[in-house]
Amino acid sequence: MTLPNALTLLRIFFVPLLLAVLLRKQIYLETPWITLGKEWLALAIFLVAALTDLLDGIIARRRGQVSTLGTLLDPVADKLLISAAFISLVELHQIPAWMVVVIVGREFAVSGLRSIAAAEGYTIQASDLGKTKMTMQVIAVSLLLVGSQWTPFRVLGLVAVWLVVVFAVVSAADYFRKFWRQVDSRFKVRRRRERLLLLRKQQRKNVPAQ
Repeated sequence: MTLPNALTLLRIFFVPLLLAVLLRKQIYLETPWITLGKEWLALAIFLVAALTDLLDGIIARRRGQVSTLGTLLDPVADKLLISAAFISLVELHQIPAWMVVVIVGREFAVSGLRSIAAAEGYTIQASDLGKTKMTMQVIAVSLLLVGSQWTPFRVLGLVAVWLVVVFAVVSAADYFRKFWRQVDSRFKVRRRRERLLLLRKQQRKNVPAQ
């Protein structure tokens, strides 16, 4: 297994740890210098997990280790991490539920498109809008986690979530455009070939024997 793929899998393993910390009533990490509550621990876990997303892409490109597995697994890991974080924040009353429905719904829709495309032998690459959305999601979750302790940061976090919703809708439209442009055209070509073969078989049956 390559290092980029290992980092992607590590990001997936961070998801249950993040949930365990966020959904506990109280967790404290005491040191001689500072005492950290569960929000700060969750922030540290989340940022480390988000860092693996940055590192696996950089390492894969520099080492020439970009693979089909990594291309498909990386967005799945991102979606699991972001969905877990936002759903937990709804449970903690830090964000409106409808916003998370839009964000997570977009993730499921794009995953569905990727799966269909992969079945047809075509990989939908992450767009610049999608990458920008991921960055905004990390910022929004981080601000909301800090905002649970300091109110001004919660306001900034909500503003960031609004931007995430906008980017989610726009990037989803971009993915659908790519899908219909590339994959749907293949469907149409294949259907034409199937109809042509069927027509030829029917013509052969109708030809009288000599």
